Amino acid sequence: MLKYLILTLALCAVAHADDEWKPKTGDDIKQIRIECLKEHPLSGDQISQLKQLIFPDEPDVRQYLLCSAQKLDIFCTHEGYHADRLAKQFKMDLTEEEALQIAQGCIDKNEEGSPADVWAFRGHKCLMASKIGDKVKAFVKAKHDAAEAAKASA
Repeated sequence: MLKYLILTLALCAVAHADDEWKPKTGDDIKQIRIECLKEHPLSGDQISQLKQLIFPDEPDVRQYLLCSAQKLDIFCTHEGYHADRLAKQFKMDLTEEEALQIAQGCIDKNEEGSPADVWAFRGHKCLMASKIGDKVKAFVKAKHDAAEAAKASA
């Protein structure tokens, strides 16, 4: 057990070395979503909700979001979310300082000892309710509208 704890701490420390961490590209994020859906399958209804940026507080959805956050290297089960990485990954057209302030307001040290999926979901829910979440929703809607317009003109 001690070896596992040491390994987990070492992995989190390595993952937290921000000199090497870079925000993921859109293609990286798509690949991560595919991998996490394979590891944590969701129902058709759950996938429909996620496409509409509705995140039900259900075990399968929480596990999928935890998987995504870990593969994005923005969440570690020992330390939680890394506010600096959240800010860099999801700042959209905000300044990094503003995004960092929002991210810092949404993370906690899990004082209540929640399971990792509940802890990650709590931070995700807060972020999606923030100005960052509003920017993400607007971005996704614009991408969807552009895709629909392209289909209509084809």
